[in-house]
Amino acid sequence: MSGTLWLCGTPIGNLEDMTERLRRILGAADVVYAEDTRRARVLLERAGSSARLRSYFVGNETSRAQELQDDLRAGKTVAFVTDAGMPGVGDPGLTAVQAAREIGAAISIVPGPSAVTSAVALAGMGDRFAFESFLPRKGKERTDRLQTLASEQRATVIFCSPKRVLADLSDLASALGADREIFAARELTKMFEELWWGTLEEAIAHWTDTEPRGEFTLVIQGAVPSTSVDWQEAVAVVEREVAAGTSRAAAVREVADMLGVPKNELYRRALAAGTQ
Repeated sequence: MSGTLWLCGTPIGNLEDMTERLRRILGAADVVYAEDTRRARVLLERAGSSARLRSYFVGNETSRAQELQDDLRAGKTVAFVTDAGMPGVGDPGLTAVQAAREIGAAISIVPGPSAVTSAVALAGMGDRFAFESFLPRKGKERTDRLQTLASEQRATVIFCSPKRVLADLSDLASALGADREIFAARELTKMFEELWWGTLEEAIAHWTDTEPRGEFTLVIQGAVPSTSVDWQEAVAVVEREVAAGTSRAAAVREVADMLGVPKNELYRRALAAGTQ
């Protein structure tokens, strides 16, 4: 009889958020597969677990998926954890589920804290949202994704590493408009937690002056539905203002207020026209 794969949601920063059920499942596990065994070892010690610990990350997931299947075939209780949050949601875990399904093993889950829903709740931008995980790093895939986000009317949640956050913010500003509202949660639930609200333009300035540290969860305000606007004329007015010496951001604000059109959409169109 096959064993059971448990996907275990883990604390996103504060170990006090560990549930009693998570303690019980980790304590009963025969083997725990983890994105980072060093971090997982702290979690297992907290849970009083003596389970065998095995790494499972992008670089070794093919061989580890086969090993995980062997453990399940042997009837073992297998737990899967990532550094923080829910496996398979912006983190490794999908191939583990697929491997368990291939052999007909039982699969269950231990819900846990979520950086995604925590950030959405704190952002105050509504309860309808799209989750993008990490943006593609470069190339056409990144460009296409950013263009899609420009017209997404739901709030969008994005994960960022501290090394990539300024590049992501800059490209988001170019694609969505520098005045698009954004909420940034840094180090959620940890000692140096930072919650920040503002525009993309202000966010770039803030983290240019302040070294980005820790993991970021961004929530970006959704696009305002386009109205019946002569965008060509609106962009032409912006370009005339820019030619007269006004900054593009200031010109967009003035023209958008004058015409009653969404600033972020006008900024995107004006920026595209200016680069042609």
